[in-house]
Amino acid sequence: MTYKRILLVKPKGRKGLGFASDLIPIGLEYIAASIEYVVEEVHIIDMELEQRSFKYFLDLFRPDLVGITMSATDHNEGLRLAKIAKENGITTILGGYHPTLVPDELLSHPHVDMVVRGEGEHTIKELVQKGSAESVLGVSYKKDGNVIHNKDRPVIENLDSLPFPARHLRRQKYNNRMNNNDREIDVISTSRGCWGRCSFCCEPHMNRSLQRFRSPENVMEELLEVVSFHNGKPLQILVVDPNFMGNPETIDRLCDLLHKNKLDIRFSVMTRVDSVAKHPRLIKKMCDNGILDYELGIESPNLRDLKNTRKGITLEMQRKAMKILRDNGANVSGTFVIGLPGQTEEEIKQFPVYAKEIGLMNAAFGITTPFPGTEFHNNFDKKGLIVERDWTKYDEMHSVFRLNGMSRKRLEELQTYCMARFWTLNTFIDRVKVLRKRSDKKVSLEYFIEDIVGKVRFGRNAGCDLRKKEFENHLNAVLEAIVDAESEEKERKIDMHDVIEMSRFLGILGSQKIQCAFIYKEQPPVSYIIKTKSGSSGTVEYTKTVSGKQNDATINIDIDLNGAINSIDDNLSLILIRTCISLIKSARNVKGVWNVFRLFAAIGIDCAVTFLHENMKNKM
Repeated sequence: MTYKRILLVKPKGRKGLGFASDLIPIGLEYIAASIEYVVEEVHIIDMELEQRSFKYFLDLFRPDLVGITMSATDHNEGLRLAKIAKENGITTILGGYHPTLVPDELLSHPHVDMVVRGEGEHTIKELVQKGSAESVLGVSYKKDGNVIHNKDRPVIENLDSLPFPARHLRRQKYNNRMNNNDREIDVISTSRGCWGRCSFCCEPHMNRSLQRFRSPENVMEELLEVVSFHNGKPLQILVVDPNFMGNPETIDRLCDLLHKNKLDIRFSVMTRVDSVAKHPRLIKKMCDNGILDYELGIESPNLRDLKNTRKGITLEMQRKAMKILRDNGANVSGTFVIGLPGQTEEEIKQFPVYAKEIGLMNAAFGITTPFPGTEFHNNFDKKGLIVERDWTKYDEMHSVFRLNGMSRKRLEELQTYCMARFWTLNTFIDRVKVLRKRSDKKVSLEYFIEDIVGKVRFGRNAGCDLRKKEFENHLNAVLEAIVDAESEEKERKIDMHDVIEMSRFLGILGSQKIQCAFIYKEQPPVSYIIKTKSGSSGTVEYTKTVSGKQNDATINIDIDLNGAINSIDDNLSLILIRTCISLIKSARNVKGVWNVFRLFAAIGIDCAVTFLHENMKNKM
């Protein structure tokens, strides 16, 4: 059999923290580039963005081979697409991390013909040329009712030999889900694998703890192509390497090339704490050349956890890395793992406190997830501790194994608690304060508000729908966290007006005590208080959270969380409108109405002036 028309598919359904930034299917674009000159047609569809049915595309492109990339959380959706393809007489093949880890399970389904284990470029190319899976390294398939696993294919040593991803096959434009800048986004890979041996990570199984690197010159050649693809517009590029600084010499040379070419690109990278701590001069050079967004695996503030997971870092390294990055005006994100064996509830509650203490500007708290093929999974499976086999819940937001001394439900609530306790108003202000080190200008109030809304929208998209059935319990966790956070926030005073341009806003608003109260059932309200002071420039005297409501507030904003349960599917604009209506209703006298009017006027005029200023600047 020959395969001449190939359809590569990314299913809809990737949810949770592990896939929150997984936007562009660069893996499929690499495969498409490897085979587009040996087949008649190759197409890529991203069902996350497409409005038409999968059957529509089968009829449109008439493929004889459908390749589906799969993660754990879109396990069911990937199989559903494979079934539709098989019912239309099309050969199906699955690939990606998840199929590599569980090929036997996927091949047990009658509508799955083949699975690619590991890297797919050379495997798929050989397969379509031969027209048969027999003897093709890296392929698992069925023959006469039996599953056959061909030998593993060696990893690709010379990554420079691969053609650049087939970006020209994109049917949709990808938008940034999180950052509130006007940069177009793209992704790039500069290496594959990671030399780390963390016991909870899939990389040691997928890439055998080997890291291979592209040459800086090859990377720069692709970057120039990417800039051309986006017509020279400013870019935000996510580097998908799990360990970007795995070879410091390579990165140093890449920085030289970036400096020479002066591209308007801001890079987001993932790297290790120890790499940052060991190379402060290189970090400065990276930041000077646009590599400004960093995601680090902090994992835990407990040395016990770091040793048990073979992370290979220390608490001292964590603090040193944070200081180096903050001193260079970088945007620093950290990930934590909660629910490791031995962790108590009180310990987990201190994770967000530690995150703020060491200076993280963004943080995520993922629930320990024993992915197949990891040491974690093997150990838990042997002990019979894994109690959830539904792969769609392997999203780092559900607890899938039994813990001693803590229920799975409580651990999931603690994840929400950690997020709420970390993301305080001071966290957002601190982030702006650090990012200002690369600019003498204060950020606009509009930018600051958009940044907060962007984070809320990102969290909502990342998995708010996963909490629907337990939403009530998670609201309780949020309120508990807000009250508890006040203890450390008292020592974390950051003047808003020093980093945010608020003079116009505060001048119109005047001296006010704004109280934003969250009301839920019969519980005491939890309130945010912002005290402003009038004057020549205006100041924010203080911000704080309190349990209950204060009687001397001049502007009261009541947010009814009972209604929020019923409006979880509403867009943020509708929720904002409801809040504004509630604010107007709360003004019970002439003075109250006047204060609310001043608040609306301050917001409206500030946003209008900022918009006109930006418009004029763009025209110039």
